[in-house]
Amino acid sequence: MNQPLEQREFPPIDRERLIERLGTILPAASLLHAAEDLRPYECDGLSAYRKLPLVVALPDSVAQVQAILRLCHELEVPVVARGAGTGLSGGALPHSNGVLLSLARFNRILEIDARRRVARVQPGVRNLAISEAVAAHGLYYAPDPSSQIACSIGGNVAENSGGVHCLKYGLTVHNIQQLTMVGIDGELLTLGGSGLDAPGYDLLALMTGSEGMLGVIVEVTVKLLPQPQPETALGLLTVKPAPMSVST
Repeated sequence: MNQPLEQREFPPIDRERLIERLGTILPAASLLHAAEDLRPYECDGLSAYRKLPLVVALPDSVAQVQAILRLCHELEVPVVARGAGTGLSGGALPHSNGVLLSLARFNRILEIDARRRVARVQPGVRNLAISEAVAAHGLYYAPDPSSQIACSIGGNVAENSGGVHCLKYGLTVHNIQQLTMVGIDGELLTLGGSGLDAPGYDLLALMTGSEGMLGVIVEVTVKLLPQPQPETALGLLTVKPAPMSVST
């Protein structure tokens, strides 16, 4: 049985060497290692548990994510991926001897296909931003966690988030069509497909809700729905005239 990440024994990590090697992949502004810079990343929405990572990496391209994961795989350094940090399950809690990989800069909507009712987005795009971007097409993205104004779609996939709409439209797993992810060895994988259903094992569902344990999500294709038509209830009130009274 696999041990929890914090209980596994990793070889001693040379922090300075790790920072030096990461510096060959990322510019200095994308690599945080001073204690005051690490403090904002010590926890997610579950603030009862806090840990400072060795270093925070802020890549802005898939190639950088691949290179970081290859390096950490080579050096046997644990990696924790982080989205917007709004989760309440501790899924983005850093490893004290590991790299915190922030996907915050992956914040672009890459494509909107109104005819097929799908949007291709990067993992750092806010949940609500998708609905705002497709509203002009009369569409919206159904899953609506309570933190939808701030939470990111990558984190939604990692946690299989829901919301009030899940009672009718299902969870995140029911509203995504394709994922692009990077494995710990840097391999780029695509799960799902361009159709409503893909042949073979349902690896898309396996990845959804895995909390980053199986790979790092770098692109998501979400399904869109037509905006519900407003319904107006019209009530008719009949008023009978009151009887007239005459006083003498």
